[in-house]
Amino acid sequence: MNQLAPLSSPALALPALIAAADDRARLRFLEFFAVTVRNPHTRRAYMRAAGDFLAWCEARGVVTLAGIAPLHVAAWIEALGREVSAPSVKQQLAAVRHLLDWLVTGQVVPVNPAASVRGPAHSVRRGKTPVLAPDEARRLLDAIDVTTPAGLRDRALIGLMVYSFARIGAALAMRVEDVFVQNRRLWVRLHEKGGKRHEMPCHHNLEHYLAEYLDGCGLREDRKGPLFRTIARGTKRLSDTPLPQANAFAMVRRRAAAAEIETTIGNHSFRATGITTYLKNGGTLETAAAMANHSSTRTTQLYDRRPDDVTLDEVERVLI
Repeated sequence: MNQLAPLSSPALALPALIAAADDRARLRFLEFFAVTVRNPHTRRAYMRAAGDFLAWCEARGVVTLAGIAPLHVAAWIEALGREVSAPSVKQQLAAVRHLLDWLVTGQVVPVNPAASVRGPAHSVRRGKTPVLAPDEARRLLDAIDVTTPAGLRDRALIGLMVYSFARIGAALAMRVEDVFVQNRRLWVRLHEKGGKRHEMPCHHNLEHYLAEYLDGCGLREDRKGPLFRTIARGTKRLSDTPLPQANAFAMVRRRAAAAEIETTIGNHSFRATGITTYLKNGGTLETAAAMANHSSTRTTQLYDRRPDDVTLDEVERVLI
């Protein structure tokens, strides 16, 4: 019921084409987001894409859901491609296609007009995530003032992402009990996308960062509490509130500026930095994929920025 409440609340403005439909169609529309999409980030993205598409159709004279034709979907994709990147277009088309499939199986509309519409061609062989050189990452970690709870927290969080290749979402979802001892070493338990649980031992530096954070902030006894927390207003002490992803991003930018890091990095940069450094030091792609909990090495290759060094060396051959 908690998932349905925000979807059916008065604060949610249904798209006009949905609001004008019958009760069965409105319920089926709401059920799509409540029942089929479990990830909250994906749910928000799909709701936004569906709302934009249906508003676009209404603005062009479509008055019923059954009136949406493949031509409308194709024209929307064409217009969208002039405003956002190809991956964003493909994601929004996927959202609309899945929604219309759901409406077809619920007998709200007879056919899916998006089924035959192709998205833009897009091939990725190299990731765009900015990465740090090992000495830059070291400088960033060493520049953090760890005499405060915020400093201990920030160093532990950044170290976790570097040394365990953790996604920011998985890191921020951790509880204190997800840092545990096994075989006389400290391990971390990450809850990845799709409900996957991923455990791995800590690098000795990460073990040190986490131990100092847990002890320095008195977190060890609060096993069910969030591992990474906000700072309570006016106290400079940790609160009981999990650290939001936007706050983590702001922290990373602030820490990078303080360490005089010129590269424009984000939360995901540390995952790419850790993977690239591991591979440069002789690690294998297959092991890196297992450590990052990737189902395919093709995904891991997007984080491998070793070819950047080759490109730079070749560019410097242009001696003029």
